[in-house]
Amino acid sequence: MITVFGSINLDLVVAVPRLPTAGETVTGPDHQSFAGGKGANQALSACRAGSDVRMVGAVGKDAFADLALANMKSEGVDLSGVRSLDGATGLAFIGIDRQGENQIIVASGANARVEADWLSPSLSQGDMLMLQGETPFGEAEKAIAMAGKSGAKVFWNPAPVPMEDIKALIETTATLVVNETEAAEVAERLGIAPEPQQFVEALAAPERTVVVTLGGDGVVAGKGETRLRLPSPAIKVVDTTGAGDAFCGALACALDQGRPFERAIREGVAAGALACTVTGAQSSAPAKDDIARLADQIV
Repeated sequence: MITVFGSINLDLVVAVPRLPTAGETVTGPDHQSFAGGKGANQALSACRAGSDVRMVGAVGKDAFADLALANMKSEGVDLSGVRSLDGATGLAFIGIDRQGENQIIVASGANARVEADWLSPSLSQGDMLMLQGETPFGEAEKAIAMAGKSGAKVFWNPAPVPMEDIKALIETTATLVVNETEAAEVAERLGIAPEPQQFVEALAAPERTVVVTLGGDGVVAGKGETRLRLPSPAIKVVDTTGAGDAFCGALACALDQGRPFERAIREGVAAGALACTVTGAQSSAPAKDDIARLADQIV
């Protein structure tokens, strides 16, 4: 079982000819709305990849709440750990240019008031706890400590990277996933080299998998003495929103189901690539058969 402790948003997306610079207004023809939030995105991705998934988080008491939960509900994610709080559901405002690149502004809403104590009946030996960086850092710390006491393994994608001291959390994390920008920020905090291969070299351990995603250039990963560099398959990019979350969800599913390290990374890469071919963070999360098919082709 994978338990996700994280954010739940509604994404409002506008396709624009180019992304704006500071102080500039750029106009798009229309907007679309999609369920989102890094926690919810990864929960849905892991579920579509084939795992049993429980979501723990919060929405507001507003018109956006049901929309934000709709995809997870329809896919069978366990939502018994999601609470409805007074106030607003989290919102993300996303601009996407013609190359599929994006800019994102997030209003946290109810996500700023989630509590690790909500996890107390949810974690047990052999489970996986997934976290990101869109919930309060103090609650993430408590959640990781609870996972340690229960015997659950921690999968942490610190995106965005918290401003607080993260060293202790990394030391208790079983799987750490960052992109190049996040790796550089974490490296500066820890006093290690930011270059992806050196970053992996510094943090990989027998009980810790470390992955740096490189966008169209694939990934660098390591566990114990094993090192892996995989390319991203050639695809037509439509929208990169949610690609990292699809990677994390598929990787978490593969690890949860006991697949070997290299195969798990391949499935993560395949899912991240497939997610770039469809608009929207959750609507682009691929199914397990498609992930397996593309993973077989990555060499």
